[in-house]
Amino acid sequence: MPGRPLVLILSFSPIGSDARVLKQLELAREVADVVTCGYGDAPAGVVEHVRIPDDRKILPLRPKLLVLRLRTLALHRAPAIAWVRSALAGRRFDAVIVNELEAAPVGLSIPSAGGHLLDLHEYTPRLHDDSAGWRRYLQPLFESTARRWLPRASAVTTVGARIAQEYARLSGVTPDLVVNAAPFADRRPTEVGEPIRLVHSGACLRRRGLLELVEAVESTSTPVTLDLYLMPNDPGLLGELRELAAASDRVTVHDPVPYARLVDTLNGYDIGVHVLPPVTVNNEWALPNKFFDYVQARLGVIVGPSPEMARYAVEHGLGLVTAGFSAADLASTLDSLTLEQVRSLKEAAHRAAAPLSSEHAMGAWRDALRTMLERARS
Repeated sequence: MPGRPLVLILSFSPIGSDARVLKQLELAREVADVVTCGYGDAPAGVVEHVRIPDDRKILPLRPKLLVLRLRTLALHRAPAIAWVRSALAGRRFDAVIVNELEAAPVGLSIPSAGGHLLDLHEYTPRLHDDSAGWRRYLQPLFESTARRWLPRASAVTTVGARIAQEYARLSGVTPDLVVNAAPFADRRPTEVGEPIRLVHSGACLRRRGLLELVEAVESTSTPVTLDLYLMPNDPGLLGELRELAAASDRVTVHDPVPYARLVDTLNGYDIGVHVLPPVTVNNEWALPNKFFDYVQARLGVIVGPSPEMARYAVEHGLGLVTAGFSAADLASTLDSLTLEQVRSLKEAAHRAAAPLSSEHAMGAWRDALRTMLERARS
């Protein structure tokens, strides 16, 4: 293996804006030259980017093949899968990092001297388990994909303990954990006063409980404000929220800020709020980036009784857990919130910032990459 080893990172996402994949890239660049394959422009620091055409997608799969129960063939013939298979034909790498279960058949088939790391960002078999069509046609496909392909990977990682348990049940392979932690930020908690400053950042989607969040803030007896930094995913909902904010002296809706400025922006607040209704299994088991962004910003958190978020909030003493997911449940938690309690939560977040940083979280990736490259050299 002359010179620096060559690592491929495959992700059916716009890699330049995919925070989790960019962390893989940063880690791999420390020890290897990196080729990426995904949508969008080349991310910084790669020696080559194999850009998947924007019009080549995985879903929807061909309905006729799904009805005939030729599910594996349907995934094999998906336009994006077929394009990547052709574009990377004849290539060989020292290590390959494959993102998401749907990429496993093509990604784990790419020749690699050191092996393959499969990183699972969510529990794909039940990604849209609120859809009857998904449950009937795609859940069986991805369950069989997990059973067949997870044992073939040199290493498997995922984002949370509950998702790891489900993949282990399906495949017999227990993924290691790499939570969606943010890089360590050298910040201090800001001073707390009245009103208590609440904040939420992320996607503007109806199933994220945003209207209930506004309702709770308007109804609580505690002096609070709420600032929302939202991506324009659902323009209709964003318009509703802006109308509510215009009529409120507590709620403000902002445009999203670039991720590089997010922690600095959040640092000016007191409590990050994310009460995520469990409308799907992946929502129920979520442990999202924003939870760790709030920690790095030295904020306390308020979350719903989502098991993964609640566990981290309680174990580290940095958050409160509502009794349920309704506006009334959140309002009840806010009603009992005191300034001293907020100060205590922010100090706990400060103590947890280093152990809950991405530098600590990426150990399983670091170990897998080192093992693969050592194998490639031997």
